[in-house]
Amino acid sequence: MTSLDKSDAAVDPLPGGPRRGRVRRRRAGVPLPLLVPALIGLAFLLLPLVALLVRAPWRSLPDQLTSTEVWQSLQLSLVCATAATAVSLVVGVPLAWLLARADFPGRGLVRALVTLPLVLPPVVGGVALLMALGRNGVVGQWLDSWFGITLPFTTAGVVVAEAFVAMPFLVISVEGTLRAADPRYEEAATTLGASRFTAFRRVTLPLIAPGIAAGSVLAWARALGEFGATITFAGNFPGRTQTMPLAVYLALQSDPAAAIALSLVLLAVSIAVLAGLRDRWMTAS
Repeated sequence: MTSLDKSDAAVDPLPGGPRRGRVRRRRAGVPLPLLVPALIGLAFLLLPLVALLVRAPWRSLPDQLTSTEVWQSLQLSLVCATAATAVSLVVGVPLAWLLARADFPGRGLVRALVTLPLVLPPVVGGVALLMALGRNGVVGQWLDSWFGITLPFTTAGVVVAEAFVAMPFLVISVEGTLRAADPRYEEAATTLGASRFTAFRRVTLPLIAPGIAAGSVLAWARALGEFGATITFAGNFPGRTQTMPLAVYLALQSDPAAAIALSLVLLAVSIAVLAGLRDRWMTAS
């Protein structure tokens, strides 16, 4: 056996034997019938984004972003998206723990209902919120008569609508992280005298912190871009319920430059979210 053969034998895996060294994988060529539609699909996804960058009013962009209307929409969007994410954290993390750790009848149905807003048209979600929390809604009528709380067409209504559509992203992320975490750490903490809540707070939360962070970013980005449920449940009132997506829709009819400027901000946020989550949701080549 030559030295070259010995080198190949050291790196090539043998059936049933240990794998030593680094195996060099060959990249197969891409068949033309797959390459052409793949390039068409890539162009289809990238062309609108490139067109947005090409047609952007770069010279007047600072003036567009500092105008009163745009700044109000931007500020309201950031505040409401952050508040919706906070609401999702408070109730979504315990819900994810319930789905991942507790065993109860109908858990699969509950999980399906929790993820329903992911596939439900946002406008339908807004109508459902009106039927539930409106002044004549199933719960909203009691909130109005007992506590004087009215949610539709208010800033609080924006937060509710965004939390409704964004919370499933957080729940799915945290539940997946909980299922991957070893429950024996919690069991060991309970055998040492810790209560279940103390074990969750001191042991489980640090273990699933990356999943909570990823889910929070996804929920925040989804809340920031929410349109259908917001305009249906909260309306489109400048300075009160007009978020960035609503401002884009309104500006496109009268001031396309402002619409492009706001779209660029949302695009930058989306890119930042993907960049922040690339280590978790993307695999390196």
